[in-house]
Amino acid sequence: MTLNIERRELHGKRLIGYASGNFGLSLVNIFTGTFIFQFYVYTINLSSILVSVGLIINSILIAIFAIISGVIVDNKKPSKRGKRKIFLILGLPIWFSANIFLWLPPWYCPPSNSFFLPTALYFWFMISIKAVFGTLIFTTYLSMLPEQSQTSENRKKVASIRVIFSITASVLALLMPLTIQSLLEDPENAKWWQSSGNIIVTLMPIIGISFALFGSVTIIFTYLSVDESFHNQYELQNEKKKVKDAFRAIFYPLTDRNYNKLLLVQFFARTTGKVLAILIIPLITYVLLFKDNDFYIYIIVSITSKLTWYIFWRQFFKNKTLITKYAVCLLLAGIGTILVIIFIIPIGNFLLIVILFFITEGTILGALYAFPLFSIPLGANLVHDAAKNIDSESLDRALSSLSGSYYGALNFISSMGQTVGSLIVGFILIGPNEKNPTIIVLLYSSIGILYFISIIFLKKIRIYEEQIKVEIDMSQTIN
Repeated sequence: MTLNIERRELHGKRLIGYASGNFGLSLVNIFTGTFIFQFYVYTINLSSILVSVGLIINSILIAIFAIISGVIVDNKKPSKRGKRKIFLILGLPIWFSANIFLWLPPWYCPPSNSFFLPTALYFWFMISIKAVFGTLIFTTYLSMLPEQSQTSENRKKVASIRVIFSITASVLALLMPLTIQSLLEDPENAKWWQSSGNIIVTLMPIIGISFALFGSVTIIFTYLSVDESFHNQYELQNEKKKVKDAFRAIFYPLTDRNYNKLLLVQFFARTTGKVLAILIIPLITYVLLFKDNDFYIYIIVSITSKLTWYIFWRQFFKNKTLITKYAVCLLLAGIGTILVIIFIIPIGNFLLIVILFFITEGTILGALYAFPLFSIPLGANLVHDAAKNIDSESLDRALSSLSGSYYGALNFISSMGQTVGSLIVGFILIGPNEKNPTIIVLLYSSIGILYFISIIFLKKIRIYEEQIKVEIDMSQTIN
């Protein structure tokens, strides 16, 4: 006898409330992921190797605590305050503080010593704190989706709202810092002891504090919007697992061959995404030589490409499966990235540079920000399928015991991909290579090959509900 009859969905205020958490987290993470390397290397004067070490520490801690926090939220006994959402609030104050102090280093590296240890240690410590508590919040946020939204169509709706919020967050996260870049007299020389650097170290922390505050408010809004009362409506296994049994759950997603393919897709996509995120500012500064108001070109490209491709994906390919649409999206991201190789050729005409940048970077951004339209419902569907295989009598009971570990594994793999991306950039953009346009272009374009590799694994994934739909359609066609 099945305990679950009607599947839950997110609508109205609850849908907006849940999705707003993604808005705030994306705003902070995009801002940090894009500008932290630029800030510490090109302004604070910390060596790219030491900054990359910090980014690697960040990714490794995220990977480790993604799994640990996933098991913790799965093992939490439901109470009047719910099961998972309480962890949103528990990790919030320290995460908020770390996001502020990360942009306020008390020591700058001397002009003659980019390996100044106090600055490096401070950076490593703050980004580590941010990683640990940010991971607790994000893993909790992700693990709630299969329980809150239990139909494929509703998950697509959730993904759509989250993508709109992500696009908006990306524009805001890039607009303010690029506005600062446009104010600089000499953006190619912006160390803290130079006039351009003085502007950055003054204004960048203000932006960081504002974004951290806004992100915290959206997380609180998510907490207030999520309803976990269903845990008390069913006789779930509310007894806490033994620690040994709880941590065995860490390895369960790794035995799911179907889910492992999604993990590999995520690994290669995140590796590439991290490299592109770090390199975009060096690309437009040292390769395209943007100055003054030229930086707003990137904002225009960002807004128009993301919205245009969002509308395209929403209107076309409606009858195609998630796998097919995701594969086409990855293909376009790979093509756009590889085409950036054209900038290795000196182009004297600035208008032509802008047109080529619009085509290449616009395709990349349009594809990157469409990924969640397919990856979010795809991941939730796979977790849903796994839950049905574990406990056919109670979907809630099964999801309650495994959702955190599955999304912890996904976050783990994503972080490992970002670790590899940080390693690649850190060890290639060292010394004179930091501003070498040829090295920047070659690295930027060659990394796109990983998108093609991810497609190979994506095409091997099978979704139960979509497989049934395909079989029904084939049967109707034959008849």
